[in-house]
Amino acid sequence: MNPRLVLILAAGLALCAGGANAAAAPAQAAIKPDAFRSPHTAWGDPDLQGLWTNASLTRLERPPGVNKLALSDDEAKVAEKALLAWMAANDMPTPTSEGAPPKANDPGGYNSFWMDNGSHLGRVNGEARTSWVVDPPTGKVPYREGAMAQARAAIGRQFGRFDNPETRSLGERCIVGFGSTSGPPMLNVLYNNNYQIAQSPGFVTIVVEMNHDARIIRLGGTHPPENIRPWMGDSIGHFEGDTLVVETTNLNPGQFFTADVLHRLYLPADSKVVERFTRVSKDEILYEFTVDEPKAYTQVWKGQIPMHATKGPMYEYACHEGNYSLPGILAGARAEEKKAQSPAGGDQ
Repeated sequence: MNPRLVLILAAGLALCAGGANAAAAPAQAAIKPDAFRSPHTAWGDPDLQGLWTNASLTRLERPPGVNKLALSDDEAKVAEKALLAWMAANDMPTPTSEGAPPKANDPGGYNSFWMDNGSHLGRVNGEARTSWVVDPPTGKVPYREGAMAQARAAIGRQFGRFDNPETRSLGERCIVGFGSTSGPPMLNVLYNNNYQIAQSPGFVTIVVEMNHDARIIRLGGTHPPENIRPWMGDSIGHFEGDTLVVETTNLNPGQFFTADVLHRLYLPADSKVVERFTRVSKDEILYEFTVDEPKAYTQVWKGQIPMHATKGPMYEYACHEGNYSLPGILAGARAEEKKAQSPAGGDQ
């Protein structure tokens, strides 16, 4: 991404949030469970079924210079305008230097036509949120010193190799969606932010639009041995009143790092993620999560995301592994190997 656009985004939010000297807002309590009584399935479980979306202009962590969890309505309007302007600016060609015209035939950035962020910041308890992270109060994932650096080094090695399809990223290979869209935790990304929840006695299934992932959560039971690590981990749920509580362990090490345009998440395979799904109105689920991994984080950290009912149907995400890119990547690697093996090392 053009760094100039990232600065535009951060500056817009910082301006509306009162700048770096604004007082940090404390984490807000979840919506009271007695504000709404969830409907129940025919077998008596709280009914979370339907099609939901977490599309939002809010992202996982708070942008630089923003020290408030919640914005006033007027501040939110300014922030939303700045964010939407950033999306539009992302279509424009990148200048070669400050004030210089773009290179000839520069097609511009990633076309915002394909983005599906919505047009508003996410609201919890009626408050426009600047980040999903609510604890720590900084709105940042509390990485231990060196933890993210290790993740970046590993991911750099991954993207620096082109000779083996299994070293390429999971999103590129269409194994799971990028940016932790399938979770846990389930985060909003550039597009395809819909989720279909279906329930049957003993199970809750979340079908993720991005990459047609399906999380099957069994109600009750125990986790398998730690050497069994499926994609999206192993999820066991139970109900506490009208809230579905899901504990996920045994994460697949291949999902240790996920990224979207505006967030990066290092999630070691030994992390434990606890999610809470509470239907707080006919058209909204409050999704809360905590992440615990003492080697990577200085504390257990927490987030809140609203999920809103949306109209269907949810269309097929017709991704197939690598699309057209992977054959080209591997063909390029083979060409480089052939070039290196030639006596003169010249072009062949």
